[in-house]
Amino acid sequence: MSVSDYEPVIGLEVHTQLQTKTKMFCGCAAAYAGAEPNTHVCPVCLALPGVLPVINKQAVEYAFMVGLALNCEIPEASKFDRKNYPYPDLLKGYQISQYDLPFNINGWLTVDVDGESSRIGVTRAHLEEDTAKLIHKRENGTSHTLMDVNRAGVPLLEIVSEPDIRTPAQARAYLQKLRLIVQTLGVSTGNMEDGAMRADVNVSVRRVGTIAFGVKVEVKNLNSARSVQRALEYEIQRQAQAVDRGETIQQETRGFDEDRGITVSQRSKEEAHDYRYFPEPDLPPVFITTEWIDSIRARLPELPDARRDRYASQFELSRYDAAQLTSSLPVSQFFEAAVAGNAKPKVAANWIQGELFRILRERDAELEALPLQPEHLAEVLNLVDEGTITQAIAKQVFEEAATTGTAPRKIVADRGLVQISDTGELEQIVAKAIAANPQAANDYRAGKVQAKGFLTGAVMKETRGKANPATVGEILERQLGSA
Repeated sequence: MSVSDYEPVIGLEVHTQLQTKTKMFCGCAAAYAGAEPNTHVCPVCLALPGVLPVINKQAVEYAFMVGLALNCEIPEASKFDRKNYPYPDLLKGYQISQYDLPFNINGWLTVDVDGESSRIGVTRAHLEEDTAKLIHKRENGTSHTLMDVNRAGVPLLEIVSEPDIRTPAQARAYLQKLRLIVQTLGVSTGNMEDGAMRADVNVSVRRVGTIAFGVKVEVKNLNSARSVQRALEYEIQRQAQAVDRGETIQQETRGFDEDRGITVSQRSKEEAHDYRYFPEPDLPPVFITTEWIDSIRARLPELPDARRDRYASQFELSRYDAAQLTSSLPVSQFFEAAVAGNAKPKVAANWIQGELFRILRERDAELEALPLQPEHLAEVLNLVDEGTITQAIAKQVFEEAATTGTAPRKIVADRGLVQISDTGELEQIVAKAIAANPQAANDYRAGKVQAKGFLTGAVMKETRGKANPATVGEILERQLGSA
């Protein structure tokens, strides 16, 4: 049998750090990036005796915002629980999380892959606190571990999907959609490379046509959407081949080796852990009113799916174009600002998907890292519409603006890139191109119209892309005679 004879069953658990001012249960600043170790700490997050946690209302409201965006049900009452497990990075010896009464349940979102839309269920989205960071070192032949408590207590929203995902591409799209939603809501940076969003995947395989689930394997701590897809592709193949050989899949936790593109066993998970949950005695239950949720709903910004539909109707873009432009918050903001700067929506969409995406791919960069501004794109397109520069020159100017941040009009002026439309000057250049390429000229006179493109290219090369293409075409026809 082949891998195609097996169907994967995939679910994701995504931990998202919420971008609150303070930690989940104390007044320490939650923005710890770049800080010296153990400088964002207090008796609460250090778990000193006699301290009491206090619920961060902003974190709770952020959780509700995500729940509403994910079409979740929000119960009338919720509570926090103690999750007891011997984690070495939990100073208290337990984690404050949520168990049987989370803030958000029974939600869903849709993802589009290869033109097909799929609905992925969201089991729950609950709040908990992050752990400290352990730093393992070996010095002078001795191993030791240091602990940085700055991260401990930062609010985490854990979003757990239903096992509705069937392909690695769907899993990647689901994670990218979640990231886009939390960024749009402004509740998290969603930066996976910084650890602000972390994903664990659960995957099993079963023969196509069967109903029973296979043995689930967990792959933990994946730090990019691409890693999620690569890890799943490998793990699905590994499990399918093992089943084909008659082997029994072991329930275990695995890690992903980025360099080798494989998953590796970390520990056995033969039995479900007994976390010994019980209600957190130091925190009161949270009662949730309709008025509270309605006030939060009223503050929600335009969500990605609504923005995509608006682009299709308001700017008359195809569904594909609208989806591409709304796949990233910085890209959609860039597009709208360019249109506000008088760029034509369809032309701006083509340039973003063509030239801008090419530059980002070649430089392996995020849009925010470029000095390029939306008004630069609008200015380039306006220069083309005015007839000041050609399309070929426009691409050069756009790339230079993306590199230096210099205004396109200044680039054109400083480098002398204004389009040549002077008929007298072009007459001479065209005549020179014809004389230098007699075979192409004869081919055109003989009716081979594609030869005109060759001669036009020769003129554009001579003028470094500055010749007015329309004027060049008219002069060529006049000097060669109609084909």
